[in-house]
Amino acid sequence: MKNISMKNVVMGSVLAIAAVTSLSANATPVCSGTVAGNGASFSAGTNFVKVAFTPKCSANVFLDGEETSPTVFRVGSASLKGKTKFGGSSVGGSVGNMGACTGAGGVCSGTDSAAAMTAASS
Repeated sequence: MKNISMKNVVMGSVLAIAAVTSLSANATPVCSGTVAGNGASFSAGTNFVKVAFTPKCSANVFLDGEETSPTVFRVGSASLKGKTKFGGSSVGGSVGNMGACTGAGGVCSGTDSAAAMTAASS
């Protein structure tokens, strides 16, 4: 039951970030997988981000994002306590399972969230 609720938290975080905001022109680590609090702050630009924001991060969540044009935004996420990475983009619509994490024992890291983001629009 714990894995299902963590998946919901991770997917909810990804969807909230994607729906309300976007990120800088390059891949950006938004949440570092440590304690809950503010993530990286972003400024409005000429691509997907139209309003500056500072996202809130849940504890143990890694989240990466990237805007590649005015219409394309992608995200990837993983939980330190989970074994699966998730990703999604404005190209394909929803957030989905991007496979198992690569750490020892299947433990997720920031590398997994970045890989999920890259795979999201492939």
